Amino acid sequence: MITPGLAVADIGCDHAYLPIYLVRENMAPFVIACDINAGPVEKACVNIEDVDLSEKIDVRQGDGLSPLQPGEVQSVVLAGMGGKLMMKILSEGADVLGKVSEIIMEPQSEVSGLRHYLQDNGFRIISENMVNDENKFYPVIKAVPGQMHWDKEIYFRYGKILLREENPVLHEFLLIERQYCSELLKELSVNEDIPHVFVRMEEIKTDLALNADALQLVSEPGLFEDNRLIK
Repeated sequence: MITPGLAVADIGCDHAYLPIYLVRENMAPFVIACDINAGPVEKACVNIEDVDLSEKIDVRQGDGLSPLQPGEVQSVVLAGMGGKLMMKILSEGADVLGKVSEIIMEPQSEVSGLRHYLQDNGFRIISENMVNDENKFYPVIKAVPGQMHWDKEIYFRYGKILLREENPVLHEFLLIERQYCSELLKELSVNEDIPHVFVRMEEIKTDLALNADALQLVSEPGLFEDNRLIK
């Protein structure tokens, strides 16, 4: 999803595998690899020196986007962290983001909240994908500055673009989610007279209703329409 030719910042770079790949494949002329912890920074430096790419990859230690100066990079990657932390990093790095043309995100939690945040803070999602690695599902989101007007919660929960494109990995995820929620609902029904259990059951029923609508969209070719009403 990274646009070839842009300078990139990899936030939370860990061992700098992504920066090394981007430079080796001539996708990025220059990469800034950032991590808040000293251990990954040290390991990143060793890995980069081992492949003789120190002139094209700059390693910096710091929190979020704080190691960056506005205008240094045009593409920012946030991967391998929770959506809540991503929202914190984006909100605290507004000055840097003002000079960025794209953000690539791989949230491992709070995905719906992250999509809401992007819409509410002047970003537009232009591409989405999903990866299944050993039955762990990872959504990938590309956003650019601009206005977005998603108006249905199902779009934020599962990704409007993933639904529209009938993404096969999303389909797989939805089937697993349906089974999990159905089994959980059955287990909880034994104690449905307990107030907090009843509340949780109602939440799961709402989740199952959204799941059913999403499954219909990705299962029936051509069904998706931008103006289709989803209950």
